[in-house]
Amino acid sequence: MSKNNILQNIPKHNHIEPAVDIDRDEFIKLIKSRRSVRVFTDEAVKHSDLKECIELALLAPTSSNLQCWEFYWAKSKENKEKLKSYCLSQSAATTSQELIVCVARIDTWKKNKNNIINYLKKNDSTPRSAIKYYEKIVPFVYSQGPFGIFGFLKKILISVFGVFKVLPREPHSISDMRVWAHKTTALACQNLMLALRAYGYDSCPMEGMDSSRIKKMLKLPKKAEICMVISVGKRAKNGVYGERFRLKSDEFIKVI
Repeated sequence: MSKNNILQNIPKHNHIEPAVDIDRDEFIKLIKSRRSVRVFTDEAVKHSDLKECIELALLAPTSSNLQCWEFYWAKSKENKEKLKSYCLSQSAATTSQELIVCVARIDTWKKNKNNIINYLKKNDSTPRSAIKYYEKIVPFVYSQGPFGIFGFLKKILISVFGVFKVLPREPHSISDMRVWAHKTTALACQNLMLALRAYGYDSCPMEGMDSSRIKKMLKLPKKAEICMVISVGKRAKNGVYGERFRLKSDEFIKVI
């Protein structure tokens, strides 16, 4: 085993972060009270509250801490009205007080990787293996090369060597990178919706939208993708259309 294997070796460090006590019942209540609300009241959302909720969203888990997300908060009346229209004028959008566009980026990992390296190098206690991970392993894992050629070569290489040893199989294509970015962004979206509920607001994640028009409105590059638009507001009495329904849990939970 390599002495610099950050994935397998436990590094020596002085950081201690005890787990805080959490009220389990309150957390369960938070989870169960989050509903996709489709009608909101006219009550305004405090901008300071929404800003804090978005910042809490950024604390979601993110692969290699590369943070391949962006959140666009439509503050101007003009942009709000455009977004409502681009969200098919559905009630969850038209009655909302605020709209957040959640964007997945497959093209920002290099910039973020460099910023992480700069941050790590400022700390003398950072293990060399951590810096090496971002300098060597991250570029190899996430680079796809022009026209995806490097990704294709990686796929062949990993398929061959994977016969003999355990290896990570993805991402080795632009499609894999899209899945990677959307997974991370969706985790942050869930953080955002739970934070909003904790602050006394409600939300609705919307995939029914004209993503092309939204991208044009936000002037996003080709490789940026809309993950979802989240509407925000105070729940109206008729805001939830029915009782929560889920299929039987044993359809989805498998014990092996």
